[in-house]
Amino acid sequence: MNVSDAATNSVRIAIAHDPGGGHTARFAEAVHLGATNTAGTESVLVPVAELGSAEWALLDSADAIVFGSPTYMGSASASFHAFAQASASRWLRQRWRDKLAAGFTNSGSKAGDKSSTLGYFATLAAQHGMVWVNLGLLPGWNRSRGSENDLNRLGFHNGAAAQSDVDSSPDAVHPADLRTAEHLGRRVAEYAAVVAAGRAALASLVR
Repeated sequence: MNVSDAATNSVRIAIAHDPGGGHTARFAEAVHLGATNTAGTESVLVPVAELGSAEWALLDSADAIVFGSPTYMGSASASFHAFAQASASRWLRQRWRDKLAAGFTNSGSKAGDKSSTLGYFATLAAQHGMVWVNLGLLPGWNRSRGSENDLNRLGFHNGAAAQSDVDSSPDAVHPADLRTAEHLGRRVAEYAAVVAAGRAALASLVR
């Protein structure tokens, strides 16, 4: 990801995620795709188990951070929790204050207590003083004419939630869940552009 010139009005999205066994990595890539396909947006994937100074700098410079992890035993993975704990150094200096935040998760069961993980992400964002962006989709697959191919087929609202059979390969993830993740990436990118434009307009008023 290249650092953009302010004159381009581009926004930067960082996707801080634990790829898990590969299924959640597919959803991270879908969020990334939705963001990068939005005009004026740069996006970068940041695996949380591989953070060095360069990766932390990418997170610090982003306009929005999207958190992602598999749901294991009712919460995010151990790798993601370690990342969250390490982010305390950013919290102390309020480095991420007023950035946008969002989240996505995946589990083997259709419900799978994924709301706990999304709620954990939202709380982490709140502690950092970030502004949460929800999924913004009506639930799918809840009418007789609906189908498992609907967006938001699992009916979550606080973020994008996906289901992958535990004995399947990452190539077998559900296409509707991938499209839902793409929607989240696009929504975050669009809101980041609105915030950036608003800040630029306010700045021009006080010059």
